[in-house]
Amino acid sequence: MNIKYGLKNSLKNLGVNKSRSILTILGIVIGITSIILVMSLGKGASNLILNEIQGFGSKMMVIMPGRQSNSFDPSAMLDTVMNDSLKEKELEALMKKSNVPHLSRIMPIVFTTLVGSYENNTHRFMLLGATDLAAEIYDIYPEQGMFFNEEDVQSKASVVILGNKIKEELFGSDDAINQIIKLKGKNFKVIGILPKKGSGSMVNFDDSAFAPYTVVQEDLLGIKYFNRIVVDVDAEENVDRTVSDIEITIRNLHNITDPEKDDFYVETQADMIESVSMVTGVLTLFLASVAAISLLVGGVGIMNIMLVSVTERTREIGLRKAVGATGKDILTQFLLEAVLLTSIGGFIGIFLGTSFGFLISLAITKFAGLNWGFVFPVDAALLGLGVAALVGLIFGIYPARQASKKSPIEALRYE
Repeated sequence: MNIKYGLKNSLKNLGVNKSRSILTILGIVIGITSIILVMSLGKGASNLILNEIQGFGSKMMVIMPGRQSNSFDPSAMLDTVMNDSLKEKELEALMKKSNVPHLSRIMPIVFTTLVGSYENNTHRFMLLGATDLAAEIYDIYPEQGMFFNEEDVQSKASVVILGNKIKEELFGSDDAINQIIKLKGKNFKVIGILPKKGSGSMVNFDDSAFAPYTVVQEDLLGIKYFNRIVVDVDAEENVDRTVSDIEITIRNLHNITDPEKDDFYVETQADMIESVSMVTGVLTLFLASVAAISLLVGGVGIMNIMLVSVTERTREIGLRKAVGATGKDILTQFLLEAVLLTSIGGFIGIFLGTSFGFLISLAITKFAGLNWGFVFPVDAALLGLGVAALVGLIFGIYPARQASKKSPIEALRYE
């Protein structure tokens, strides 16, 4: 049987019952659309997070308190926030060149979410307690006022630098510099306003504020430990050596001889990228697998409609066999129709999934303030088309064989 003629005849037959053909491929369209949309948004989220991490600098690493977990363990995550294994003595030990010779900069961090108030205005935001190195490390120099200095850190000065959104929520169009805001009932003087920057290094700078870590520790949190310690290495090639030096230094301080009993861990950029890629990859695959169930439903629909079509076209099958068509020709004809149905559904699904993904990416970028780039998942599109055609082939075989087995004489007698 000529394939070109078969395709032409298949399109003609499918066009006879347009409504039924559209309803038949609906399951395929929904399945492919869902897969493309999930994969596109998954890749967009992954790229956004990876760009945030890479913006932190390839020579940067973070020392985290608590035990490291390679899975989503809420207790382990809580441990990294509440664990007190990183204190002033660990900071002082790491600052010694004899212990960590390739260390360039080091900055302790404490953080909390709280409500700030000015007159009758209130706003909840993230407060980061750090040193004056925060401006340099995060590249966040105030557009108004100034950043706090080392003297402010040492004297535990109650000063704060506000993100752009916080300033707008608390002060509107009024000048905020040198004004006093309340944080947990304590007075803090506003000495700087950050420019609109959006997110970076896993922090939304527009909705975050900075203060000396010493005053945040003592006056606001009442703790003696750090939530993080950020370390910058002098050269990228010394990252692995520095990780080893940090681990040895802290283990010696904590009298730890077995690395399995570490009460801290060091995350490099490569570690963070690997963790994020694994989590987003598994999540995206899971969601795509759930969406793919509709392809199975669509396949059953294809088989059902093709069986109905075989019954309706019994006389046509008998006539074609009477004029010389073989069982193979009939089998090929019905298989082509099934594959054509699912392939058309696949193309429509790719178009809809891509369109929805693009529109959602635009909406997230505009309304959420995230640099969420649209990603067209080429691999998912090719896989979707392949799976759609395969579904048509698999679920079309039984109806096609039923058609090819019909006796021409009995078929011609069928009413």
